Amino acid sequence: MIPLFFVDTEKLDFYIDWMIIAIVNFIPSFLRAVIILVVGIVAIKVFRKIMTRLMTSREMDPTFLKFVLDVCTWIFRATLVITIIGQLGIETTSLMALLGTIGIAVGLSLQGSLSNFAGGLLIVLFKPFRVGDYIEAQGQAGTVNSIQIFSTRIITPNNQVVYLPNGTLSNNTIKNFSQEPLRRAQIQLGVGYSSDLKQVKNIIYSVIAADKKILTEPASNIEVKELAESSVNLMVFIWTVRENYGTVVSDFYENIKNAFDEAGIEIPFPQRDIHIAGDKNKSLLQ
Repeated sequence: MIPLFFVDTEKLDFYIDWMIIAIVNFIPSFLRAVIILVVGIVAIKVFRKIMTRLMTSREMDPTFLKFVLDVCTWIFRATLVITIIGQLGIETTSLMALLGTIGIAVGLSLQGSLSNFAGGLLIVLFKPFRVGDYIEAQGQAGTVNSIQIFSTRIITPNNQVVYLPNGTLSNNTIKNFSQEPLRRAQIQLGVGYSSDLKQVKNIIYSVIAADKKILTEPASNIEVKELAESSVNLMVFIWTVRENYGTVVSDFYENIKNAFDEAGIEIPFPQRDIHIAGDKNKSLLQ
């Protein structure tokens, strides 16, 4: 009877011995790679802690600090991976050439991400805003929570999280409400044509003087904006510190409404006078 399978025991023993020798020779490189990995991870964490303490003690901008640490961390991680690959016996020269080619292809396909990285770098360097500032950009408004490598994270007044791409953010208009210590409120009021404007202004100035959160310098001002169809519109300019802006505007509306009511000053709603020509007895439906 002819056997179905013929096994060359000499070749099988050769391959088994070769595999054992290869595994034994690979174990030291593998252990070194594991040690390098552990040491590298610990070193990166220690580096971040040391740099954080050092830069904080020198009162460096926390936004710049976080951005630099994030970039350095990714560079160190990439270096750590390449070192481990080389330690495992893989030729790093060919690998670097391959990674360079892949990097060019990925870079061309991810131009938006690269522009976001460049935008984040510009934001950190030129500081149009910082963490904690209240800004308005791209139709969104909120407090800056963090400036990341590719996007900026803001928290809206409704406690919603919005991520704004750094590339678009750095190339468009940004309204920063937190850079200057003072803010001016522009409040429009409408009064009836029968009202005495001098009396109206005196009432407004008395309301302003009664609110201690409204600054005396710069001085408040009242101007007639327009003669509208049903009202004389006034523009009131008042100054306050930025932390009190919302409260001051809200209190002013409430106080001016009460003051106008006490003085009999009318705040008219939009209205029109309609004059009907022709026979008064004629039905309007005809």
